[in-house]
Amino acid sequence: MNLINCLSDWHLDDHGRTLLCASADFPMLFVGCGQESVDMYRGNFKIEDYVTERRALSLTSLRERPDGAELEFGDDLTVLVMVSGDCAELRFTRKNPYVNRFWLRVPAEVDECCWGCGEQMSYFNLRGRHFPLWTSEPGVGRDKTTYVTWRSDVENKAGGDYYNTNFPQPTYVSSRHYYLHADTTAYADFDFRHPDFHELQFWEVPSSIRLETADSFLELLRKETAFFGRQPELPGWIYNGLIIGVQGGSERSFGLLEKTLQHDIPVSGVWCQDWCGRRVTSFGKRLQWDWHFHPEMYPDLPAEIEKLHARGIRFLGYINPYLVEGGELYQEGLEAGVFARRSDGSIYLVDFGEFSCGVIDLTDPKAYAWFKDEVIKKHSLDIGIDGWMADFGEYLPTDDIVLHSGKSPMLEHNHWPALWARCNYDAVSESGKLGEAVYFMRAGFTGSQKYCTLLWAGDQSVDFTRHDGLCTVICAALSAGMIGCGLTHSDIGGYTSLFDNTRTKEVFLRWAEMAAFTPVMRTHEGNRPDTNFQYYDDEDCMNRLARLVGIYTSLTPLLKTLVKENAESGIPVQRPLFLHHEDDLRCLTEQFEYLLGPNVLVAPVWQEGQTEWNVYLPEGEWIHLWTAKTYGQGDCVVPAPLGNTPVFYRKDSRWAPMMEEIRRRFA
Repeated sequence: MNLINCLSDWHLDDHGRTLLCASADFPMLFVGCGQESVDMYRGNFKIEDYVTERRALSLTSLRERPDGAELEFGDDLTVLVMVSGDCAELRFTRKNPYVNRFWLRVPAEVDECCWGCGEQMSYFNLRGRHFPLWTSEPGVGRDKTTYVTWRSDVENKAGGDYYNTNFPQPTYVSSRHYYLHADTTAYADFDFRHPDFHELQFWEVPSSIRLETADSFLELLRKETAFFGRQPELPGWIYNGLIIGVQGGSERSFGLLEKTLQHDIPVSGVWCQDWCGRRVTSFGKRLQWDWHFHPEMYPDLPAEIEKLHARGIRFLGYINPYLVEGGELYQEGLEAGVFARRSDGSIYLVDFGEFSCGVIDLTDPKAYAWFKDEVIKKHSLDIGIDGWMADFGEYLPTDDIVLHSGKSPMLEHNHWPALWARCNYDAVSESGKLGEAVYFMRAGFTGSQKYCTLLWAGDQSVDFTRHDGLCTVICAALSAGMIGCGLTHSDIGGYTSLFDNTRTKEVFLRWAEMAAFTPVMRTHEGNRPDTNFQYYDDEDCMNRLARLVGIYTSLTPLLKTLVKENAESGIPVQRPLFLHHEDDLRCLTEQFEYLLGPNVLVAPVWQEGQTEWNVYLPEGEWIHLWTAKTYGQGDCVVPAPLGNTPVFYRKDSRWAPMMEEIRRRFA
């Protein structure tokens, strides 16, 4: 990178490309003042801003330095630009105390693509839209034109939109071979709608903006993930089979395990989210948020876990960073002084839908250590639990909550999921179980990468809908991979069932056939298990599922290789096509297909009632897994009966013998 230091026309260039520019015709920075209005209802946020001032800043002085330049923008900002090789960092000093809104304009090209901004469910290529970045519930329905979203909005303020996500991040990757990351936890809105520039808005002056370039996308991801930190490898037991999500107590859960095994379905783990007890609300069957095993529902659970271990099967539970009012651990937390409080000194209780919980103040080292040691270690790891859903993280309120850090909750809110991830990581690491235990999270932010052993795509609807169903987990995996979370999976069959929307056998099996070509296969009974299709109630489905899990376990050598690569170099397991086909313009915008490494392409069927499927193949000779027919570059239509998601592999791939064996055994 190099700087063009001219007061009237300052540039940051890289190989002839202008990455940043400050001139009279193209202001780089804007500042102003605003007053936000934030209303939270059960993790759903209505956020509005009243901007009272916005003005472009002019460069008033410039001082060259050996490693960059120092830019003055009047009495408002000083910007220190530090350049080292292919990386530039802009460090901001706010001089005007009244400034609380900040905009950065980045030069853009009409045909440019951008990816990232955390885990996005609806659109992989961000160009043409804006993306508010605020961790929240994704919404029951994320399409404002649908009945489900409308009814959710009307009845409980729970409808979402295309940009709502549990895992936002102020980072994007450009097809111009750079990534940009903002060091801030404030509310942000990245706007990619203008043909000539991207406009990035922040509700504070960021500490810094980082840009780094590379000659290829693969090298760019290596640099980006080296900066963020990388996920550790998954435990080896993951690849032994399916993690079955069951509940209802020992008799029912372990009975369903036996039924599953009797149908020759390989099982790696039993996930009982209600190991802690359960409660029934209008939303459906939920949990008793008191994170120790429930002696009536799961008597002698530690002994039962030992029996499972003797059979090579792991046990997984559930936790989150809140404790239900009146519970056993809530009382212990009161005595330990671990809860966030209101300004009047009372405990801050959050409404989670017909029950209220205290917020563990993760900014308080004492509270952090208490939850890590006295909850996660003592009640999960020490009784032999091998993993858990580390849920929530996006619910930190913003009104009248006092945190130990002294920071505004508007600044801690986005940071909260990263703190939660680190708390889980430290518990596992300090127990010597890193690489053995696995926890999966839906919420995240900058910093989650290193501390999140496995991402999960959250609460999809139990259907094929464009913004809520099966296809969204493909987009989620691709976007998360572009910001350093390359290990992800989803609830097979989806989770959310409301307003007569129920899971069908077809939804379950299409989801399962896709999941067979992801790092982890895990089922979930959903929020209303009694009215939704369950695999264990259908003989034919169990036979089909046994085949799909068999395919998954047969892929173990490939999956282990890709998971190791993710840990060592930050290249995700599920990859967008352009990572290996940079010059193919079609690959830049494909969001419903993915590569498992450079040599295996997966194009899941995500629409209802399909018997064949259109697939785009990049350059090369590709063999269709199920028919052995060879295809070249371009669109093709292949048979796609239930159970045979379209998969292709390169003819000259090192994995070709493995794929041929899968065809021989399972076609």
